[in-house]
Amino acid sequence: MLRYNSALYLELDGCQSHGETVEELLRNLEEAKRGWLEVKLEHGDPIPEPQEEYSGKINLRMPKSLHRQLAVEAQLEGVSLNQYMLYKLSK
Repeated sequence: MLRYNSALYLELDGCQSHGETVEELLRNLEEAKRGWLEVKLEHGDPIPEPQEEYSGKINLRMPKSLHRQLAVEAQLEGVSLNQYMLYKLSK
């Protein structure tokens, strides 16, 4: 089983979380984001606007063997290939 450490929102200074699996990490990170936003709103602190210059989409070509390896690892973790790759890229 693969072990996961932590991830963060680059746009939200100090907003981070951790988890043992991709699913747990994403769930915990979403909870951390909600808490981060609540605190900022309570104190009237500025919240950064989303960066509109990036679509969040990318087309990537990779060797078939790497594609297969990532797909198998994602399946073992019980998450989509997209979620798994996002986690791997955020490390």
